[in-house]
Amino acid sequence: MYDVIIIGGGPAGLTAAAYCMRKRLEMLLISPELGGKANYRVHLAGLEGYEHITGEEIVRKFRSEIQYLDFAYLRERATHLEVKLGQPETFVVTTESGKTLTSRSIILATGAEPRRLHVPNEAQALGRGLSYSAISHAPLFWERETAVVGNTELALRSAAELATIARRVVLIAPEGLVDAPLKYKLAKLPNVTILEKHQLVRIHMDGYVTGITIRDPHGHEQDIPVTGVFGELGLKPQSDLVRGLVELNAEGYVKVDDRCRTSRPGIFAAGDVTDSFTEQVLIAIGDGAKAALAAYEYLLVTTV
Repeated sequence: MYDVIIIGGGPAGLTAAAYCMRKRLEMLLISPELGGKANYRVHLAGLEGYEHITGEEIVRKFRSEIQYLDFAYLRERATHLEVKLGQPETFVVTTESGKTLTSRSIILATGAEPRRLHVPNEAQALGRGLSYSAISHAPLFWERETAVVGNTELALRSAAELATIARRVVLIAPEGLVDAPLKYKLAKLPNVTILEKHQLVRIHMDGYVTGITIRDPHGHEQDIPVTGVFGELGLKPQSDLVRGLVELNAEGYVKVDDRCRTSRPGIFAAGDVTDSFTEQVLIAIGDGAKAALAAYEYLLVTTV
């Protein structure tokens, strides 16, 4: 039986694993890959050598540490989590190959996936001008032409941030924007164009993003030159493993306290799968450290 099983190999999971190893815990990290969003960079023409993900070097070192200790890493996807009743409870993780692994505690660090745009050239544009996170990559687009796709307050905040640095921001709201104060502030900015009930049809590429095609409510299409596209349709937290086991919020994020503890003792959560503030690598790293230390404290109390 393990002391702790960490599910997810992004910044939060890798940090949690490193801290658990330093506490001499019997631990296992389960993930189909390591690095998570720290593997994702945005490159732009003229800025090919620039990488903007703060904390990437820290994640790289943790990843190397885990890869070296291959006994502590299982390169698979966890497919099921079961609670075995007892005093205290224990947890059984099943992987896609059918392995079953038992642990005294769990750290969930499965992250959140961006909702895709589902347009031609999306896969090719990713990292070549297309981003799903203005909060991470907006600073790259100084004095550039940009587009934001989304209807929610997230899209409004992204457009507002870009408006402070980009030459132009086109906000495309396929279903109409939410009624929020920021919408009316954006409507007054000279470098922001709001297109409600418009659809993104295609992203144009020539090595990097060069433009987009949009369609208005009447079916007329228009090409707009841009070098940056931000898909801000929201994130889908990867919390299905713990659905019904711990408390989730309305959007499906795992609710945690200031020590990354969930509503069920023995299950901790860290990073983008939780309801903590914003999705940033350094915040996920901090969450991973807190979750590992909280799990260690829990094990000190509960392990006989």
